[in-house]
Amino acid sequence: MPAHVAESDSTTDPVDPLAHERAHLAASRAALRAMREDVQALDIRDVTANWVNAAVLQAQIDDRIKALADLSHTPLFFGRLDYLHAVGGDLAEGAEGERFYIGRRHVHDAAGDPMVIDWRAPVSQPYYQASPKNPQDVGLRRRFGYTAGELTAYEDEHLTDPAEIAHTSRLLQAEIERPRVGPMRDIVATIQPEQDEIVRSGLGGTVCVQGGPGTGKTAVGLHRVAFLLYAHRDRLARTGTLVIGPNRSFLHYIEQVLPALGELEVKQATVDDLVTADVEVRSTDDAAAAVIKGDARMAEVLRRAIRSHVTTPTEPVVVVRGSRRWRVPAYEVEEMVDELLARDMRYGSAHEALPQRIAHAVLVRMEEAGEAPDDRVQNTVARNPAVKAAVKAIWPAVDPAKLVLRLLAEPEFLAAHAEGLLGEDEQKLILWAKPARSVKTAKWSAADAVLIDEARDLVARTHSLGHVVLDEAQDLSPMQYRAVGRRCSTGSATVLGDLAQGTTPWSTESWSEALFHLGKADAVVEELTAGFRVPREVIAYASRLLPAISPGLAAVESVRESPGSLVVREVPGAEALDAAVVAACEESLLHEGSIGLIAADARIPALGAALAAAGHAYLSPGEETTAASLVPASLAKGLEYDYVVLDEPAAVVDGEPDERTGLRRLYVALTRAVSGLTVVHAAELPEALV
Repeated sequence: MPAHVAESDSTTDPVDPLAHERAHLAASRAALRAMREDVQALDIRDVTANWVNAAVLQAQIDDRIKALADLSHTPLFFGRLDYLHAVGGDLAEGAEGERFYIGRRHVHDAAGDPMVIDWRAPVSQPYYQASPKNPQDVGLRRRFGYTAGELTAYEDEHLTDPAEIAHTSRLLQAEIERPRVGPMRDIVATIQPEQDEIVRSGLGGTVCVQGGPGTGKTAVGLHRVAFLLYAHRDRLARTGTLVIGPNRSFLHYIEQVLPALGELEVKQATVDDLVTADVEVRSTDDAAAAVIKGDARMAEVLRRAIRSHVTTPTEPVVVVRGSRRWRVPAYEVEEMVDELLARDMRYGSAHEALPQRIAHAVLVRMEEAGEAPDDRVQNTVARNPAVKAAVKAIWPAVDPAKLVLRLLAEPEFLAAHAEGLLGEDEQKLILWAKPARSVKTAKWSAADAVLIDEARDLVARTHSLGHVVLDEAQDLSPMQYRAVGRRCSTGSATVLGDLAQGTTPWSTESWSEALFHLGKADAVVEELTAGFRVPREVIAYASRLLPAISPGLAAVESVRESPGSLVVREVPGAEALDAAVVAACEESLLHEGSIGLIAADARIPALGAALAAAGHAYLSPGEETTAASLVPASLAKGLEYDYVVLDEPAAVVDGEPDERTGLRRLYVALTRAVSGLTVVHAAELPEALV
């Protein structure tokens, strides 16, 4: 049902349209406040049977109160749709002569009539999709401009008026270019048609979004989660949702987007968080070893190793009950084992099933002898010492960490199960030079933790969530893809990334390969090529690297032209570099917005000292304010700043194990700026940038 308006306002605005819209905003805020107060006033003492139910219900109420918070810096609505008439169905039933105000959440008045419509509702979709060529029965689309939470401007598009000249929305452009102070914010007011199609794609399928810098792929993924929670709330409340990012700085940067849209229950984690719950990572593999450990062939090595614990029974199982002895011959037990192996069950499930199979065979013999055993007897037989001893010998329990420990510590054990999969040289690369004595004393690496996670899943199935968002996916190894895929094996995923920004030695070369390892080979791959964040001059400069780092990948076409946004400054000698970088930061600090100083990891201590000596405080990545953030190039991915100072591009390239990875790391660093980029260098620039 559309929002009510005054009868006299059904076709034209009052004399002062802005005053009218401000009045609606004030009324909407009052209505939201009343909605929150209604929830706060709920008395649950008489509706809960026990303290457990009371605690659960109170937690739900607390979450609802948080979701109804009126954030002063977050406008309740950002747009308005005036429909020409009702068109039937869900689109605009009953919309004739009335209006819809489109906002971040639903707000209704005391009578239950909506004053603001949730942006995710079907009736809101034309706000993003309607155009003069396809107005979708929208006569007028109004965009609102805000300053510090106050409504200060509006802009109209008469979509069915042939006399109106198409133009780029000034307010839309201003919102995209608004200074980025603090964590990442939502883009709900600026979602573009091609982005909206991805956001509103169904829960049943997996979507992979290839997007260059500034195309909004991360925001699209987060808004898709918000949309799915709106459209499938009950289902996802049962199965859960998860956002996976590349590092904690990145997760800190994006953590306010979903709460701003009223979604508080989505968990966030890195891949390492998922696989290291029971493993302490205390070492780092060299690149060559990490590549082998992350190779999909390791999954088969682990499967072989775990199945090698199963042995062929050679003795019958004899169960004594009272004065009777019941005998299950070895060949019959072998048939049970062969059947379980053929079914390729989880190792632990088969370990639990085997004693029941043996017990069932005993019950058949009891029935043949005239007895009438029931299920309780079968369970008792399954726990019989003879049965337990047989199962322990035939299908022993396996500890996943101990299994991986053996593979990495015992050359013979690894060779036996890697035969035909890994060459001798590859095996030597992953074997520990100094084997650990136990799981607790082992100095596990992050790649080892992924192997343990794989082994754990071979023993017992990993819990699957309803939906997983995987950002910066191009940097994952095949084994890491498998680890994520296990977390959504019965659900769906949104995979986000840019092949040109792959900066690990094992980064993927194609989405089809990555999706195969993820277990989502049938996923739809969408490409975003329109850039909204990085100025045209900056993205064109960075795109000079594409032929070297990702041949054939289309360059981003930025919609934002910003003369003077790129400055490349050469200084005479390395001794003058630090001072020049500090000076460039000082120039950037004169502008409004966030400032990021990005440099090769090895340069961070020296630059930190130079900033401190000049009297400038600095922050870590993900904590953007008007102070400068000092950002190691290895942590820059996914972050954005209004102004970026990039220190010594050659050092960024040289900080990686190979030139291609170094150039890709540089491509990432060059594309973090929203308003301006200053490149300061003393050494020669990489050839592609000259």
